[in-house]
Amino acid sequence: MHKIIETHCHLDYLKEATVDQIIDEAHKAGIEKIITISVEPDNFESVLKLTRDFEFVYGTQGVHPHDAKKVAKEHYDMVKEFAEDNQKIVAIGEIGLDYHYNNSPRKTQIDVFENFLELASQIDYPVVIHSRDADDDMLAILKNFRSTLKKRGVIHSFTSGPELAKAAIEMGFYLGFNGIITFKSAENVREIVEICPCDRLLLETDSPFLTPVPHRGQENAPKFLPHILKKLSEIKQVEESELASLIYQNSLQLFALN
Repeated sequence: MHKIIETHCHLDYLKEATVDQIIDEAHKAGIEKIITISVEPDNFESVLKLTRDFEFVYGTQGVHPHDAKKVAKEHYDMVKEFAEDNQKIVAIGEIGLDYHYNNSPRKTQIDVFENFLELASQIDYPVVIHSRDADDDMLAILKNFRSTLKKRGVIHSFTSGPELAKAAIEMGFYLGFNGIITFKSAENVREIVEICPCDRLLLETDSPFLTPVPHRGQENAPKFLPHILKKLSEIKQVEESELASLIYQNSLQLFALN
């Protein structure tokens, strides 16, 4: 069994088991630490509570681009306060751009994303980025923050094109991969895994979403991470234990975990 860190899930969104059960099953599968991700002002507090209630749970604070239209100045202040006051908040996120659904106007998404990147730069935190169908704007914005965002971060659930992948890697970002890489239709994502250096890879489930093969149809959970590691190992043609060790160190390094 390999030591694994779950770098992106939504513990407060899982419904088919209690958090105690989810964490217990994760530990039995070798998951040593779990990072649960904030996506909207309404779940800032629930993420904080999870980090307080469970020793091995860490969190982030941020707003998903779907909800960018809800963001007011007070929310930036809250994120800054919660991040600085709680050592188990390890990144600003989930933030970014999503032009697939456009649940918030694109201009609003850009403004909010840039504001959160500025905040992360000020308090010297890494970021957890969501990017979907927005490669050109994402790349331009990341380049603009190249000199100020020292800790970089991860583009999670990476499904974008090779140009963004290569540029992000060159700038020092990590790419997060989840159950999508096990999907029959996701050859484009597996091609990105092939070009991503092992020292830039992170493991995630994005649970309760994107359950990997062979558990499609079930609610996703951190306990399924070994299936994603196995597939990554096959794609990279790197022995599973070696790859697990590398990715574990990547996770510790990016999120400054002990």
